[in-house]
Amino acid sequence: MEQVALVTGASSGIGESTVRALIAEGFTVYAAARRVERMQSLTELGARILSMDVTSDESMTDGVRRILADAGRIDVLVNNAGYGSYGALEDVPMTEARRQFDVNLFGLARLTQLVLPGMRARRSGTIVNISSIGGKFYEPLGSWYHAVKFAVEGLSDSLRIELKPFGIRVVVIEPGPILSEWSAIASESLLENSEGTAYEGNARKVAGVLAQAYKPGRASPPDAVARTIVRAVQSKNPAARYPVGGGAWPILAARKVLPDRAFDAIVRTVYGH
Repeated sequence: MEQVALVTGASSGIGESTVRALIAEGFTVYAAARRVERMQSLTELGARILSMDVTSDESMTDGVRRILADAGRIDVLVNNAGYGSYGALEDVPMTEARRQFDVNLFGLARLTQLVLPGMRARRSGTIVNISSIGGKFYEPLGSWYHAVKFAVEGLSDSLRIELKPFGIRVVVIEPGPILSEWSAIASESLLENSEGTAYEGNARKVAGVLAQAYKPGRASPPDAVARTIVRAVQSKNPAARYPVGGGAWPILAARKVLPDRAFDAIVRTVYGH
């Protein structure tokens, strides 16, 4: 029986590449995103397209109900929908802070709730949560983004132990810089939130670092992450987390071994603080 996968944020970047990679491995794939019009090429590959907004409970509930009616099961959930919003804590409106958590954490958690009863009944399934190396280290003017990714890491660790007795695996993917729309969106929000504030000069420095990190040749293509996701899903005993691409390993290794003050000094130097 073909395994059935649901991938969110599938209209571009990591999500789109993951849909393609899973289809190539013989999965029945439901590609979910708000921008359905951007997924026509995935339809031509055989993906089943869903309009889904992960900030809407009704949208997620309807989407899962449709998949279960069509396919009868969901074996793999790839929680990829998300975005980065930057700016000083002092300047970012709380409405935007809450949206960061709604999209990147609460949507992930609610969709996981919706697929778990079927997985638990079958005593099998894999939840893949797309975190970031930003869930293990930190940058100035990125407090809300890093906060939500730290939260994804903690939620996933607890969930991994919680679901093991039911045969359900939980995997965290930790991408470094990836060639996608992410960096442009993050930089745009950073400069917009900082314009005319005490942090404007610092924001331009951070935006410059992001621009360098996400250049072709430094950042990795999204299919590097997609291949890692497929490897984790197909593994009989997947690792708890998979750092991937764009210098992820060196950054995470440095964070693991260096004391906080030493790592702070590196971050200040890199970001001109």
